[in-house]
Amino acid sequence: MKAVFSACLVAGLVTICGNAWAAPCPRPDALGTARTLVVDAKTTPRVGLKSFPQTLPLNDKEVVLTFDDGPLPATTGKVLAALSAECVQATFFVVGRNAEASPQMLKAMVRQGHSVGNHTWSHPMLNQLGTAKALADIDKGFAADDAALGPVKPGAARLFRFPYFASTPALLDDMEGRGAVVFGADLWASDWLKMTPQQELDLLTTRLAHARKGIILLHDTKYHTAAMLPAFLRYLKQNGYKVVHVVPAGDTSSTPSTGRAAD
Repeated sequence: MKAVFSACLVAGLVTICGNAWAAPCPRPDALGTARTLVVDAKTTPRVGLKSFPQTLPLNDKEVVLTFDDGPLPATTGKVLAALSAECVQATFFVVGRNAEASPQMLKAMVRQGHSVGNHTWSHPMLNQLGTAKALADIDKGFAADDAALGPVKPGAARLFRFPYFASTPALLDDMEGRGAVVFGADLWASDWLKMTPQQELDLLTTRLAHARKGIILLHDTKYHTAAMLPAFLRYLKQNGYKVVHVVPAGDTSSTPSTGRAAD
């Protein structure tokens, strides 16, 4: 699969790449991925207005799709299929013990061009563990990702999301110090609650219509989310939204080719 690169420019917080890679899409009417943001902990150590004072520099009607807690083959596979059908790239924050159980799912994510971030090993409430135990669980999560995908390039950024957004100042400082970009979210579908796919779609589209842009949090382990996703992607396309893909600086594993766009 041959990648086509365009020039990138540094715009405040992140490197912004227009169509950092482009590959043949089987559906000419697909939603697609509009552009890529290359993030670095030096400039965007933490993003997401639900937790932090800053977020990604998205334009009106631009969204970043993120999924937590997988992989779970029964549902993650459906999510990957829905994204692939629309040629859309997302970011998956995976739980290490799930990654260890289903390493091929992580490999499938990367083959399809998605980014993979760490969501700890066991999904604990980190702010209740004490710093040493919390860091041990975080490190075990990173190790599980690396065991499935191979180690990241030295100096490359990592992506991390706290379970339940339960951070502490010490843990945030540690993540920044090791070059990890911490993701919160700007809006979510509350899909941890029991609901039908239609109820989730209605809730999410109502919130998005109000926010107009942002980092969206979903869970690829939820059956109703997997069932809802194709309709949500159609909603984005029909209402003029654009999908932005986030890639950690210096990492080539989340592109479907051997290269990345020049900074």
